[in-house]
Amino acid sequence: KLFNEMEKSFLTITASGNALTKAVTTAEVIKRRFKGLHQITKLTNQEIEDEFEPLEEGLDKVTQTRSVAVLEIKLSKDALDKSDKGYQEPLDEALVKEVDLEELSKPRGRGGGRGKGKGKGKAKGKGK
Repeated sequence: KLFNEMEKSFLTITASGNALTKAVTTAEVIKRRFKGLHQITKLTNQEIEDEFEPLEEGLDKVTQTRSVAVLEIKLSKDALDKSDKGYQEPLDEALVKEVDLEELSKPRGRGGGRGKGKGKGKAKGKGK
């Protein structure tokens, strides 16, 4: 939607913690759907300060500072700085399968079946 309808030239995906792998997967899927996307990846640290209120009166607040890894992936239709150490060239066009809007909005064939269910087949528990 960003690249087609809104005609944006770039997209930035930012993630930290457990979402890092999902961000990388998302970027790879997007790169395989749109031709000619340049990528710059940056890995930084961000300080997060947690403040805890005491349950009992008369006690001080406890603050704790922790450092969290933050991944930033910028995907752009326009050429980016090739000297950046996180730069990746666009994928070979043979690896990219462009998908139009109608194809994206179609159902993908999931969910029409009967499912596993909790039927009465192959009783492994109590023998009757």
